[in-house]
Amino acid sequence: MVVSLFLSRVLGMVREMVMTGKFGSGSQTDAYNLAFSLPDLLFFLIAGGALSSAFIPVFTEYYQTEREDEAWHVFSVVATVMSIVVLSFITLAWIFAEPITHLLAPSATGQKFNDIVLMSRIVLPTQYAFFIGGLMFGTLYARRVFAIPGLGPNVYNIGILFGALVLSSFTNPPIAGMSWGALGGAMIGNLVIPFLTMRKLGSKFAFSLDVRHPGVVKVFKLMLPVVLGLSLPGVYDLISRYYGQMYSDGLVTNLKLGNVLMQAPLAVFGQSLALAAFPVLSQHFARGETGLYQSQMNATIRQVLFISIPISALMFAAPEPIVVAIFQHGAFTVENSRIVSDLLRLLSLGIWAWCLHPVLMRGFFAAQHSTTPIVIGTVTTGVFFVLINLGRQTPLTYLAIPLASSLSGVFLVGALLFALHRRMGGVDFQGILATMGKAVLGSVVFVGVTYGLLQVPFLQSLQTNKLGAVLILLLVCLPGFSLYVIIARALKMPETAALDRTFDKIRSRIGR
Repeated sequence: MVVSLFLSRVLGMVREMVMTGKFGSGSQTDAYNLAFSLPDLLFFLIAGGALSSAFIPVFTEYYQTEREDEAWHVFSVVATVMSIVVLSFITLAWIFAEPITHLLAPSATGQKFNDIVLMSRIVLPTQYAFFIGGLMFGTLYARRVFAIPGLGPNVYNIGILFGALVLSSFTNPPIAGMSWGALGGAMIGNLVIPFLTMRKLGSKFAFSLDVRHPGVVKVFKLMLPVVLGLSLPGVYDLISRYYGQMYSDGLVTNLKLGNVLMQAPLAVFGQSLALAAFPVLSQHFARGETGLYQSQMNATIRQVLFISIPISALMFAAPEPIVVAIFQHGAFTVENSRIVSDLLRLLSLGIWAWCLHPVLMRGFFAAQHSTTPIVIGTVTTGVFFVLINLGRQTPLTYLAIPLASSLSGVFLVGALLFALHRRMGGVDFQGILATMGKAVLGSVVFVGVTYGLLQVPFLQSLQTNKLGAVLILLLVCLPGFSLYVIIARALKMPETAALDRTFDKIRSRIGR
């Protein structure tokens, strides 16, 4: 999962590099990014983020307790019902795309508005692929098949790249080629590939509307709080787009680029560890193995903190070479790099928290309990709104958006930790705080050395061009992580042993 999601984030950055290099950071790219607001709204309205999270523990419970036929019956009913619901919503959203776009992007007018509506309609069907693909991936996770689900986002990114490099020559506006590429990549990566894999593994599906089956009822009960609460933290990207389009052209795109960089460690470490631990946590809960459930949760939490805290520190101290090395080329200017660097510095304050968030959420969902995290998420969404609107009245202006995101993430994770302890017990706060303290100490030393080197005039001059920034990352920033690991070993952090085992497994698989 780490390798596949790392590849996904690399491809995601390449996707953004190609887009900004070809189209710059302005009205066109803002229209492309705002076109995803309508599909994303649809995703949150019908609880897309909770569908697979609610389904996996229920499917696992049946599958792991020798009731395989019932497990596949639950899958069949949920897939049938959600297909009807999602396709109905997609149809309505397609018909009413114009008035909905007026609400989501009120500042867009003229050709920009028309482009947003056009591209929104192109990418709307991708949501069906994500919904049903998420269910199919869930059955694979339950059977410990992780490689195929890891292909989904990679194929999706390849589709968008193909759209930017090839299809854009045949579409009007040219950037709409990326929307067509997104549609093709979603369908292949999230529907075709998992379907073929499931058929090969002997999966079963039969059209059914048996919504009274106890397993089906349990899935939809777990989903219900999300449908009512509209509180998944993923809405933050949607909210950021809404406020970003109130400022000058290009800010929506720049916010997206900052988020892409911030979410790279989130996906590679936070989401991968959460997804890998989820079926194990579900299995422990289904078997009543409370001690093993608690042990797995604490180990995963500490491992995420061990990895994510130094990344947060580095992105806060040295965002410029990262942004310049990845995005500054073609139509993407030095001024664009400066704006994205400022955004990334504030977003980095919450990286460690957002990396921890998917782990905590999976902890609740594995225990088949979704009400508490959704209530906390709803409150946090309110906190996010308040912080943005307060910050916009200060000299921060648009910088209030990334700062509010980071502060909200810290608040959310703190509340989830205490709620998880109250619900399941056994949260090792002393061990978690020990890991945080040692990770912060190691990060301060590592980042202090790195930051000091970057103040050398020669190295400072290198940061303004792409090749120089790449050299800084390769010769200064990335090798500095070895200093952090050395300090962690000196502090006797147990997470270093787990890291060694992970790299041994990766090297072994690459060798085979």
